[in-house]
Amino acid sequence: MKILIAIIIFSFIIIFHELGHYSLARLCDVKVNEFQLGLGPRLFGIKRGETTWSLHLLPFGGACAMEGEDEASDDERAFNKKNVWQRIAIVFAGPFFNFILAYILAVVIIAVMGFDVPVVTSVMDGYPAQEEGLEAGDRIVALDNYKVHFYREIAVYTYMHPGKEVNVTYDRDGQREQVRITPVYDKDSGRYILGMQSQRDYQKGGILTTLKYGLYEIRYQIYITIQSLKMLVTRQIAMNEVSGPVGIVKVIGDTYESSVRDGLMYVFMNLLSISVLLSANLGVMNLLPIPALDGGRLLIYLIELIRGKQMDETVEGYINTAGFMALMLLMVVILFNDIIKLF
Repeated sequence: MKILIAIIIFSFIIIFHELGHYSLARLCDVKVNEFQLGLGPRLFGIKRGETTWSLHLLPFGGACAMEGEDEASDDERAFNKKNVWQRIAIVFAGPFFNFILAYILAVVIIAVMGFDVPVVTSVMDGYPAQEEGLEAGDRIVALDNYKVHFYREIAVYTYMHPGKEVNVTYDRDGQREQVRITPVYDKDSGRYILGMQSQRDYQKGGILTTLKYGLYEIRYQIYITIQSLKMLVTRQIAMNEVSGPVGIVKVIGDTYESSVRDGLMYVFMNLLSISVLLSANLGVMNLLPIPALDGGRLLIYLIELIRGKQMDETVEGYINTAGFMALMLLMVVILFNDIIKLF
């Protein structure tokens, strides 16, 4: 059951991503040869018009294979025959659709469950927040230059900036105040904390508030992804802490098991939350300037705009193939780490 749920979530997110490429390809009159879900050998396919809709063996991944995308083609409707702005739009549409999906799901969650307001319920005795004068009822507005809209952002920000002095902006009785707080390491939780606590008071708003907080949620998810990448590059996070498909399946399974006792609504909402995270994460990761990813292609088109000349199709194909092989190698390493962590 857990694996089936994970496959459904992965497939839904991937289909939406590839649907972005497909929609813009059709809008720009590009011939789409295959719309595939999964990687590896094809299990079966159905041809509708000029496009084959297919299911492949490995459930993690997909593709919208366009004529002339990775090889030379004389077809007037080939991808490589379109102008650079059309190619940019088609490639960017995949990650953009991931952000759209994440936003839609976030709005659904906030409409049903509300959002956790960043209001302090209590401060811990002897910790920096108390020493610097924060009190129950204070609403946290910002941490340094980062605007806070959810209480969970406080813990995430201090985790992403361990031990760093933080300029905390908060509202108290209609007055805006600021104080500088240096988090301290807490042995019980194993992380740096400011010493604030909250009962996670969830609040609902009208339609406009819900739509607005949906945007805040996507901003928060993008922030987490980018900061996590920075921590990985600076070795604040070890490579073996990165989760791949197997690790994500485990997280989905654990979430399902911990939620099912509270009823189907909690299961559904928690799985939607994971879907928001995965979809936003996929959108950001695909925009990285790495060959074979959408971001790598966009970088090539940016160079084309600067040079005023299209890159040789054969050279571009070699670059993307090399990038794809490197990504597959990285996936093998991450998969190995996932399996090791299971035992």
